[in-house]
Amino acid sequence: MTIRLLKTLVAIEENGTFSAAAESIFITHAAVSQQMKVLEDKWAVKIFDRSHRTPQLTPIGRALVAKARKAIAEYNNVLPSVLEDDGLNGELMLGAVPTTLTGLMPLTVSSLKQTYPKLVVHMQPGLTNDLMLQVERGRIDAAILTQPPYIPKGQVWNEIAKEELQLLAAEDTVSDDPIQLLRENPFIRFSRNAVVGSMIEAWLQDQKINVYDTMELEGLEAISSMVLCNMGVAIAPRRCVQVMHPLPLKRLPLGPTAPHRILGLIHRQDSAKTRAIEEVVARLRQAVKVGVFTLNMGRMGPKNGI
Repeated sequence: MTIRLLKTLVAIEENGTFSAAAESIFITHAAVSQQMKVLEDKWAVKIFDRSHRTPQLTPIGRALVAKARKAIAEYNNVLPSVLEDDGLNGELMLGAVPTTLTGLMPLTVSSLKQTYPKLVVHMQPGLTNDLMLQVERGRIDAAILTQPPYIPKGQVWNEIAKEELQLLAAEDTVSDDPIQLLRENPFIRFSRNAVVGSMIEAWLQDQKINVYDTMELEGLEAISSMVLCNMGVAIAPRRCVQVMHPLPLKRLPLGPTAPHRILGLIHRQDSAKTRAIEEVVARLRQAVKVGVFTLNMGRMGPKNGI
């Protein structure tokens, strides 16, 4: 048995079918079937129920997938543990929700790279639920996202910052009353596919505020630009690290009932890159203390406060 067979088994669980798994790991469907037959013969257990049109993992098969993930993680950690670099060299795959990509993440990654120049950081944007799934499946090492209603078993949550939600309105709007503006103006909605979008909807319902939706967008930059052009008002997080040259908008507090979202970093408990992830968490928290991203700060290292 080789680690390659275990990776194929995990790929089947992640992709749902032998064909999709074959495409994801760049081998043929026949090779996938042959490898799984080798595993079943070697272990003398039934990993797949082939009575269905698409083979399904048996309970034993699902348990083996969980063990295979741990074995793969241990295998990936062999060289770093021998070299004692704890994953601070090589590649680190990070996911991030879009609202962090223009302030928090550039400041964090810039700081990290100055201290560990041999660490190659890859960034992948996405929404919270999708990023959590990718962390679970081992496609990315960690992700910065909005705290979900629950943390999946086997994953570790590190709180980074709290961001209060606020109203965005064009500067020439007459009123500064957020409730009045919500009731009297078109509403540009933060995507309800995002956790923060669901939070906004829940708050509106709790406050019994009926809004007139005109559009629903995912990116904070897109939403802010629409508000700037007097297309409506919106509710969005007040970012924990402010961007350079923010758009000239009214940013109004929602009052004592204002919700807030919690940003954090999530990773697998059995990750082979725990040391590197701990360093990312520390740099994220330092970036929040600085609170603003500029070109000069983006070049700052640990001796200069980040």
